[in-house]
Amino acid sequence: CAAAAWEFHLPLAPTDLRRDDGRGGYVVQKVVSARELPPALTAFRTAFRARGALAVLQHFDSLYSLLHHFQAVETAVREDGLELMMQVVSHHSKELPAILGGAGLSQADRTAHLNTLKMNCYLLTGLVDAFEMETSSSALLEVDPSGKNKKNRTKISGSLWEEEREPLLRLLTQLLQLDLRQLWGGLVVEEDFVSLVTGSCYRILENSSIGLQKYRATREAVTHLLTAALIHYNHMFSATLKITQMLHHFEHVATVFARAVSLWATEYGLKSLVGELLREIGQKHQQDLARDASGVKGYAVFITELAEQIPALVLSHISVLLHHLDGESYMMRNAVLAAMAEVLVQVLNGDQLEEAARGTRDQFLNMLQAHVCDVHSFVRSRVLQLFTRIVQCKALPLTQFQSVVSLAVGRLKDKSVIVVKNAIQLLAAFLSNNPFSCKLSCTDLTEPLNKEVQKLQEMRAHARSTAAPAIAPEEEWEAMLPEVRAATQQLFQPLQEGEEEELEVEETVESTLEKITGLLRKLNYRSAACLTQKALCRFQGKEPFSGPAEENKEVAILGVLKRIYTGSCLGEKSEDPPRDKTEEVVLEEQCQTELVKQKMLVQYLQDAYNFSAKITEALGLISKMMYENCVSVVQEAIEFFVTVSKFDVPQALLGVRRMLPLIWSKDPAIKEAVLNAYRQLYLNPSGDSERARAQGLVHSLSLIMVDASLGTIQCLEEIISEFVEKDEIKPAVIQLLWEQFTEKSQCSLLERRAAMMLLGMMARRKPEIIGSNLDVLVTVGLSEKLCEDYRLAQEVCNAISRLACNPKPALGKNSAPFRLPQNHMLFDCLSETVSKGFGQPSAHWIPFMEAAVMLIYQLAEGAEEICAHILQVCSQQALDKLQEADRQKAEVSPSRVSDDASSLPTFLLVHLVSLVGQVALQQVAYLEVSVSAELRRRRILREEKTKKHSGNSVKRQRPQSMGKETTMEEELGLVGALADDTEAELIRSICETELLDGKHLFSAFVPLVLKICSNPGLYSDSSLSAAAALSLGKFCMISSEFCDSHLRLLFTLMEKSPLPAVRSNLIIAAGDLAIRFPNLVEPWASHLYARLRDPCPSVRETAGLVMTHLILKDMVKVKGQVSEMATLLIDPEKAIMGVAQYFFSELSNKGNAIYNLLPDIISHLSDPNCSIEEESFHTIMRHLFLYITKDRQTESLVEKLCQRFRTARTERQYRDLSYCLTLLPLSDRGLHKLQDNFDCFADKLQDPIIYGYFQTVLARFRRAGSKPETKVRIGAKCPGQENNCFLHTVIGKPCSSPF
Repeated sequence: CAAAAWEFHLPLAPTDLRRDDGRGGYVVQKVVSARELPPALTAFRTAFRARGALAVLQHFDSLYSLLHHFQAVETAVREDGLELMMQVVSHHSKELPAILGGAGLSQADRTAHLNTLKMNCYLLTGLVDAFEMETSSSALLEVDPSGKNKKNRTKISGSLWEEEREPLLRLLTQLLQLDLRQLWGGLVVEEDFVSLVTGSCYRILENSSIGLQKYRATREAVTHLLTAALIHYNHMFSATLKITQMLHHFEHVATVFARAVSLWATEYGLKSLVGELLREIGQKHQQDLARDASGVKGYAVFITELAEQIPALVLSHISVLLHHLDGESYMMRNAVLAAMAEVLVQVLNGDQLEEAARGTRDQFLNMLQAHVCDVHSFVRSRVLQLFTRIVQCKALPLTQFQSVVSLAVGRLKDKSVIVVKNAIQLLAAFLSNNPFSCKLSCTDLTEPLNKEVQKLQEMRAHARSTAAPAIAPEEEWEAMLPEVRAATQQLFQPLQEGEEEELEVEETVESTLEKITGLLRKLNYRSAACLTQKALCRFQGKEPFSGPAEENKEVAILGVLKRIYTGSCLGEKSEDPPRDKTEEVVLEEQCQTELVKQKMLVQYLQDAYNFSAKITEALGLISKMMYENCVSVVQEAIEFFVTVSKFDVPQALLGVRRMLPLIWSKDPAIKEAVLNAYRQLYLNPSGDSERARAQGLVHSLSLIMVDASLGTIQCLEEIISEFVEKDEIKPAVIQLLWEQFTEKSQCSLLERRAAMMLLGMMARRKPEIIGSNLDVLVTVGLSEKLCEDYRLAQEVCNAISRLACNPKPALGKNSAPFRLPQNHMLFDCLSETVSKGFGQPSAHWIPFMEAAVMLIYQLAEGAEEICAHILQVCSQQALDKLQEADRQKAEVSPSRVSDDASSLPTFLLVHLVSLVGQVALQQVAYLEVSVSAELRRRRILREEKTKKHSGNSVKRQRPQSMGKETTMEEELGLVGALADDTEAELIRSICETELLDGKHLFSAFVPLVLKICSNPGLYSDSSLSAAAALSLGKFCMISSEFCDSHLRLLFTLMEKSPLPAVRSNLIIAAGDLAIRFPNLVEPWASHLYARLRDPCPSVRETAGLVMTHLILKDMVKVKGQVSEMATLLIDPEKAIMGVAQYFFSELSNKGNAIYNLLPDIISHLSDPNCSIEEESFHTIMRHLFLYITKDRQTESLVEKLCQRFRTARTERQYRDLSYCLTLLPLSDRGLHKLQDNFDCFADKLQDPIIYGYFQTVLARFRRAGSKPETKVRIGAKCPGQENNCFLHTVIGKPCSSPF
């Protein structure tokens, strides 16, 4: 048919083209089959070459058929059709400018080209939609079930389409840039046509992978095409609706559209589009947004991204979004708040803002602060993040600092982990960007603040005294006039007796004027008026006494007085040129300027002090978070203390020390965070040279060890050893430490000791640090000159002990352990130092002696001989002292010679008993560890040597059956196990029969130790009693027979000794005995538990630590007595409470341990004889029930607790059991259990307290939500089920009251 006879109408659906709509539009005559498509496309290509783009008028049906059969035809046919249509459209777009620019375009030609344009664009955009649909489907279905070949074809087709996508978009953009209105008769281009072309853009953007970096060019092409539509074809309204719709359905397009809208607004002036889009989003109903969380995310991301790119335009339209801050959708609240933050950072930032902008800034900041306490944790955390960005960009006014810091500190107590984490980050940002000072110590700031406040008060007082207002002379005269008039009137009244004044007029007018002026200033108005009256008569006609003749003399006198007074005031001011009015104004302005500056300084110092106080408050809260379960919060807390340490806050060092134990954390992230913290704090000191940096590092580490506990030092040792292993400690540091130790570098005694400790820590991973300088250590650290500094000598011993290798060598390594010969100078020095110090009263000798004896047993060949020699020498010293004391007594009183050991100085007995006990303990350890390991090593070497020498001949002579039997024994490890048992039995027999028999040296000291322990009245010195008790425990470690015979004495002392040190020592000894001889100590376990109620806090803490160790290591059977550990949860001492919390936390990791023990704990603590207050019982139970998390445990405990009601005997026990039920998170099955055991507690419900507890149980269950049938069971108000609660079966009353 001829082109002029019809018009191509763009269809709403493809099927519309196959039926006549009655408007004379084009109708598809025939849909070509899939097999006929290749020749049809060939025919179209031929026609296109002949007629150009107009060929589509006759071959439209062929291309339409391709769209119809798109899924069925082969990939090559599809791609051929796409390529052909791109050529056709490209050719047409090149022809159109010349055609449209010609003057002789007929109506028929215009219609033909219009139809051609519509058809070509329809077909091309249809192919775009088809290819995009296929690409999306293939992305969803990664594996094609129909086979490998088809899968490959899909991939190839998809990749080809991705290559053609960008050129196609550029082609459509080129087409739209033409003036196509002439095809529509110069009118507006048909809206359907614009929507057809732009629809391809939106369809491409629906692809979820369009945001990838490799499709950046495609995104830019889409943006340019839509730009052409917006500029030339009035597409703004449609674009607004379409963009809003896509943001709702496709989350990934938010970023793409944000960039596009930013480009359109900034480069092409389409700023109104921003307002339209934000208005559309602002008009969304809050209820709809709350229901559709997935759709809201697109809006939220779009608003946030748009605010980042064009904040000024967003600011001008943000009012349409503010009502979403009160909506239910937290994502929309976050988006609007984020937009505000971007506006604050990029637009409303700086000191040069106008008044209106400053008001808007403050309004936004107030809104942000209000949402720090939002109901949703995501909003609270997001606002804290936004404030962090604002602070980092220095966009927060100083006036708002204190309020925001206060809010951040308050959020540290938030229940949400993510909020707490962001609050810590915000406080760290405040510290790093604070405008106050690099030092934020409240102590340092108090003095300058008080000084400047006092100075301000003085300046204010001075300003008030000098700022008397300058009153004009006329005003002064007006104020004086009533009194002057009254005085003048008195001149015309009769004089009283004695009232006449002798006032003479001066010779000249000037002198008279001065006299009158003086009288006026002295407020002597009557005399001034009288003198003026006389002067008027004498100087008539002379100024200022001249003037018109006045009939009223009073008026004349007042006139003259006024002229005199006002003239004199002006004259005084004019006669003093340095004090002119201009200078006074300048001085006053300078004074005010200084006052303003002082006010600003005081306010600055006050703000700095307040900020420091808030940071100090935050430190206390954050330090407690270091041991939270959340790893991220712990990491933030550690990082925060690193930041605080840079600002010299005194409490920061406490936090730095508090994080030390985290080095033992099982979580590698926390351990690494601690290492990084100490790496930042100490491994990067400031200094120009390597020597200066080494000095800074050593000084900082030495400060940590001042007054540090043993636990702190052990943690620091672990950290330093990690640094040494990674070669992060520079050689210059080690060199400086050696210089300090050897006094080549001047330092204090404390610094020398710290240097020795640090060297010992480093030698843990690199023993050669000590081994290469062993002679220096011995000659300097154990010399005669320094033998009195036993603490330094002790650290030297600890450092040298690093040379001792592991007594249990690794598998396959049978090398001899490192030991020094018996005559080595080290042991001579140690023996001499110990022996010399034995006779001197020093509090530090015993710790040194213990370290020295341990070192001897670790490194010496023949250690027992060396220690025996030390014992003999020290014993001889004690005997000599005793004999000397006896001689002195004999000289004084020959009839009384005492051989009592009490004649010795007490410190000698303490030293002797401590030395014997330490040697005995180390002898046992030496036999059990070192000797046993050496026996095993030698046996393995003998076995290996025997195997080599026996050779194959032995194997050939051995019967086959015997060989199999031996091989099986070897495989099972029976040979080695039997040998190990034999060696262990040998060691055991030595300990049992030889160490304490009469031939051994120890036997000479056992009676002395027993005598001191058995006679506390005779030996009442506390240090002697403690040393003897500890030595008794060490002797008990030697032999089970000796232990068994003296356990009663040991536990009696533990229970009845009035000295806390004795009780603590014996608890530790009993703990060691429980590991060595568990069967002997088991019957005495109750005495160990009893110490958990010791009146002394240090003893309770020691008992708690020992019992924690024994129970967690399964060395003591856990019985109902573990309730004594539970009582420590309410101990007034925080350290003891921490021990108990750690115990139950670790116990909860051992399966169902707490669940199994809980009923017995409840029974013991609720027993009246236990004397636990009811409120304390509640506190303990609240903590323990936190570990009951499994439904099965809950159900079982419900039943067990209900059954306990039958055995309980007191009202208190009933209440305690009821309270425990309130702590259980009941499930439906748990409620069934409660109902099934109703008879157990039915008669107890008459008690109002118990009834209230059960009501609490049901209320919690009802709030938690449950099945409808269960709600009926618990008494929920269901239709026809009022008051259907099982509590009524006994009470017969409504649930609201038990009466």
